[in-house]
Amino acid sequence: MAQAEPEAVSLLREVEGWDSELCRRQLPAALPRLLSMYQISDNWNEHICILRILAGRFLSHINLSELEQVFFSKVLPKAVQLFDLLIYELSNQAKGLTSENAELHTKLRSHLKTLVQLMEVLRGCVQHICTMQETVPLDHIHSLPSSVLHVIKNTFIYCRDSESLYSEHLHLFTDLLQSLFKEAYTLQKQLMEMLDMVSVDSCAAGDSTAIIVSVIHAVLEICSAIYSIDHALHANTWKFLIRQSMKHKSLIKNSLKHTAVLSGLCESILYSFQSCLLLAEQMKQSGKQENIDYKVFQRTIKLCKFFAISLVHYTKEFTPFLADSCCQLHQTYLQIYSKFPPSLYAAGISEAHQDEIAKGFLVALDPLLLSLLAFRPFVEAVLSKVLALSPELHFAQCRLLISVMDALPSQPQEVQALWNTGNHFPEDLPRVPLFTALFLSLQQCSGELSFPVFLPGVVATGQAEGSITLYHYVCIHLCAFITSLSVSHFPLLERSLLETVLGSNMITVLLAMDVWCFLARYGTADLCAHHAFTIASLIRACPAEHYQVSLLGILLRRLLFLMAPDHQVEFIQRFPPKERENLVLWQHLSLQALTVPLRKQVADEVFTAGLAQCEMWLSSKRPLEGLQLENAALAALLSVCQTSGETLEVGQQTAFVRAAGQVLAVANVTQVSSQRCLQQAFSLMFRLLEHCTQILESQLLMQILTLQNSLLQLNPPDHVLLAVLDFLSSMGKLFIQPDCQVQVLSKLSCLFASLLASNTWLIHQHALEAFTHFAEETSHEDVIPQCLSSEETKSKVVCFLSKGYRAEETVEARAERMREENALFSHILVEPRAERQRTAILESSPKRTCYSPDEGQYQSAMDSAAGALEAVKLLLQKGPPPSWLAKKLEALQTALNSLKDSAC
Repeated sequence: MAQAEPEAVSLLREVEGWDSELCRRQLPAALPRLLSMYQISDNWNEHICILRILAGRFLSHINLSELEQVFFSKVLPKAVQLFDLLIYELSNQAKGLTSENAELHTKLRSHLKTLVQLMEVLRGCVQHICTMQETVPLDHIHSLPSSVLHVIKNTFIYCRDSESLYSEHLHLFTDLLQSLFKEAYTLQKQLMEMLDMVSVDSCAAGDSTAIIVSVIHAVLEICSAIYSIDHALHANTWKFLIRQSMKHKSLIKNSLKHTAVLSGLCESILYSFQSCLLLAEQMKQSGKQENIDYKVFQRTIKLCKFFAISLVHYTKEFTPFLADSCCQLHQTYLQIYSKFPPSLYAAGISEAHQDEIAKGFLVALDPLLLSLLAFRPFVEAVLSKVLALSPELHFAQCRLLISVMDALPSQPQEVQALWNTGNHFPEDLPRVPLFTALFLSLQQCSGELSFPVFLPGVVATGQAEGSITLYHYVCIHLCAFITSLSVSHFPLLERSLLETVLGSNMITVLLAMDVWCFLARYGTADLCAHHAFTIASLIRACPAEHYQVSLLGILLRRLLFLMAPDHQVEFIQRFPPKERENLVLWQHLSLQALTVPLRKQVADEVFTAGLAQCEMWLSSKRPLEGLQLENAALAALLSVCQTSGETLEVGQQTAFVRAAGQVLAVANVTQVSSQRCLQQAFSLMFRLLEHCTQILESQLLMQILTLQNSLLQLNPPDHVLLAVLDFLSSMGKLFIQPDCQVQVLSKLSCLFASLLASNTWLIHQHALEAFTHFAEETSHEDVIPQCLSSEETKSKVVCFLSKGYRAEETVEARAERMREENALFSHILVEPRAERQRTAILESSPKRTCYSPDEGQYQSAMDSAAGALEAVKLLLQKGPPPSWLAKKLEALQTALNSLKDSAC
């Protein structure tokens, strides 16, 4: 580098000897010469020397109004340039550092010392402004904040990356790096103090906006650089950023990068919260609460609280500008509550620490939701129809929706409408009503419902707060919300309830029914009756065997209990059970809901109409065509037997048994096993015969047991087996005549042995219960050992009778299993929605994913094919085939031969 001219060296030495007064007098002559030397200097040491003289000797004598034009605008750009060059040299040369390279080591330390000196000079400039007793106009110093912030930011980044930069040689530079960090820390503190003094009134609006915005954005970058270095510095920097944003809100609100600010705050919250959970988890695992660890834990909670308050404050002040940040706010809320108990994905922390975090942090976050309730983009983010959440966030989403429901009643009607009505116009982002969103969310929380997780219950007067299951919690809050709902929103609520009742998820179906019944009790008697009449009309108009009819039937059954007596009378008049077309309705209802006189009337009318339908069906020449009405009649008769509170009269039992005997006499077991309607009919008949066992003749009993044994050989559906078990359970009360004891008991033991050996857990469990009931009541004790066909079966029965159980699953293992199930169910729920997209992708792609089918898939396909061929066989037995069938069978034979060759 070029050496300083003798004249320049002489001037520097002379100036160093001047006192303050002489510097003031010589300012007009000396300052231009020194600035000129400063600009042309390319020697780092000389550069720093001149800069220190300029700042230390002359800065204090320059008028405030001239600082920017005379000093900062001429000095700071070159200072920043020197800083950047030093950082570049340090970063570049450190890569070649070795233990033997002493010269490079010395050079790097010299560069670091120069950096420290440069920052000291900048700190002096900032301190000078801070000592002024007057408000500082921004246009007098506007180069200073941007230059200093650039230096601070890049110093922190350099210190942050120094460990990887210097690697194993870091210890050789630790002292200087610490000094450098300390200088940057102090410089930032001084700068924030200075900026709090600054006034923008004298600036042009555009200039002041640009300067303040650039300052805040630079501070934001510093926040991003230091969040993992120093928590206190990080928090203080954010505090300054928020303070400046609020101070100049009217000026800069349209220019700030609000999305970046919100993103930084959310990341800081999640980072601090995760640190807090980690500390709590470590303290629980160690079994100790070390004083030092606990203090760090408490400080981290305070840090979380600070960021939560900052986020709430910023969101409240700048809500109109946060449309693009709503998804992140939503995700941040979910991330926090997914990691906090009682979530299945929460860290394992003690209840004491949970309480501290909840009171110190989560309470501070609660106002965030209130400030966003009226903000449409946030509503659209939470209630989006295309919301795709990972399994660990579903529970948190459910809690969020409940929190919204709790907060909405105090909001204006237009805000409630925003959440409760979904989108009205095509240009709106598609969203579902709040009720629908809650039902959808809950059905994705199968793990939390099964575990189960517990939440704080409603506190009753004079009672301590208890814990309730997630289902109970949702049901209570949803019902409470309904009580405050505007009348104008009730049609949407009713629609949502009906859609959910007709859905396929049993948990949400049950919830919708519970809420509907609450609505019927909370509302007027007329409203309850109106709902019951409407649902009854729906049931009568629907196909009889559709599963949704059964769901509507369960709901109607419950509503009938809630109807006023005069409305029950009206119900019977509208849907008289003596008319056969109404049997499809009465099969779902419980006579216990009716008053005693009405119960007797309905029971008699149902039995008369049901038996008449059975006789009509028996006399039909095409019995399969009337099976739906027949099944409805049998189901209605069964409902009478189960819910009337009285047994059938002997005459009624005799009439039914006679009809059942006629059916059994013509029963074709192969046809029964292959026809769904016949399966249902015989299942109902077995259950009805359970109520008539005392009058069963030996010959009919043998027919029943023979049919049941034959059915078992053909692998019937589970509902048929359950009906068989119900019938067998009642056989303990029956005394079997000696002349047929051997045959009856032999078939009885075969049935029990086969069902007790079932690999299906549902059938096996019911078989254990049925056998236990039979064994406790039967007088034919000799048959009991014959039912236990193997040692394994005997062992299972003994274990069941002794109420033995397997080793209990640990809480941790159960939680892990529930997490796996959540992931599985989430995939199943998402799969249908993505099916069309996936199919389109597969069809357009030149390559397709290959997979190996398992044995179960082959077995399922072969069973389907065999079932189809069996159905064709049955059709051929009933009448002549169409002319084209032979060609179709021939083509099928060719295809089978080809498949056989491929399998070999």
